[in-house]
Amino acid sequence: MTVIYAIIVLGILIFVHELGHFLLAKMLGVGVEKFSLGFGPKLIGKKIGETEYLLSAFPLGGYVKMFGEGGFIEGGEQDPRPVDENAQSGELLEPVLRELTEDEKARSFAHKPVLARIAIVLAGPVFNLLFAWLIFIVLFTIGVPAVTTKIGEALKDKPAARAGMQGGDVIIAINSKAIDRWDQIAEGVAASKGKPLELSVKRGEQQLTFNITPEARISKNLFGEQVNGYAIGVASAGEIVTESFNPWRAFIKGSEQTWKVIDLTVMSLVKMVQRIVPMDSVGGPIMIAKMAGDQASAGIAPFLAFMALLSVNLGILNLLPVPVLDGGHLLFFLCELIFRRPVPQKVREYAQQVGMVLLLGLMVLAFYNDIIRYFVSRQG
Repeated sequence: MTVIYAIIVLGILIFVHELGHFLLAKMLGVGVEKFSLGFGPKLIGKKIGETEYLLSAFPLGGYVKMFGEGGFIEGGEQDPRPVDENAQSGELLEPVLRELTEDEKARSFAHKPVLARIAIVLAGPVFNLLFAWLIFIVLFTIGVPAVTTKIGEALKDKPAARAGMQGGDVIIAINSKAIDRWDQIAEGVAASKGKPLELSVKRGEQQLTFNITPEARISKNLFGEQVNGYAIGVASAGEIVTESFNPWRAFIKGSEQTWKVIDLTVMSLVKMVQRIVPMDSVGGPIMIAKMAGDQASAGIAPFLAFMALLSVNLGILNLLPVPVLDGGHLLFFLCELIFRRPVPQKVREYAQQVGMVLLLGLMVLAFYNDIIRYFVSRQG
């Protein structure tokens, strides 16, 4: 089942990504020859209108093949259609060079204005980000788990314990501002910058007030970096409730959550380049499959949240300025926009080769990490 969940997640995200390219191409009058989920040998396919819709052998990607996508070739363009009228159906022919007709130029990706090409390429990553945003809005509408402010333990010799707080207390306000979620405690303590806080607490039927001065501490953030902060020394009781919001609040909360995940993804990439985040944290298909299975077994909400997280990652990674990724194409088009002429064909070809080597290297690293993480480490 784990593999099935992974295929479902990747299939949906790849479909959303390629759908972005497909719809923008159609809207801007570009002919689409193929729409494929997966790459490599064709498993099944059906042609509807001018477009052949494919399911290909390797489910780790997909593509949209647009008319004229190969770009300009000196002396003419490759004719994507057979020119030998005696050719047998399905016979492979060598591409020939010829001038396109005006109607074909109007449907050719390469002949569209550079801003139109940028929009088509950008649409794939943008659709992934929009898809994640939609998922988060839906999740906040139907309900998400939230940790209450009930204290499980007031740590010994820490500010809260010294002030008289104890396990079972429920913090209901900080400096007269009502709170009901655990993350609000952390936010309030961090905002204090070490200044005294007034905590209103419910203990059974009593309501008590404690004046507590947070103490400085050194902790680690998500990236393993040491950071300075403040704490009062309380541990959560782990009491969880389901919290849902009206459509407008869900829209706001979903937007905030999407931005947080985008920011976290970008910062993770930056920290990886800075070697703060180790390269062995990079995961591949096995890690995705494992996490998809775990989240699916935990329920539909965690599974959808995982899909949204992965969708953001796919969108951001595709915007990296690496040839063969959408970001690489965008870089070429931005150069064309600035210098008023296309990047030379040879330069694009060399860059694509370098980009392919980088991408293959990343895939090898991801597979290697997965093997070490899930097979070698278990045997040890």
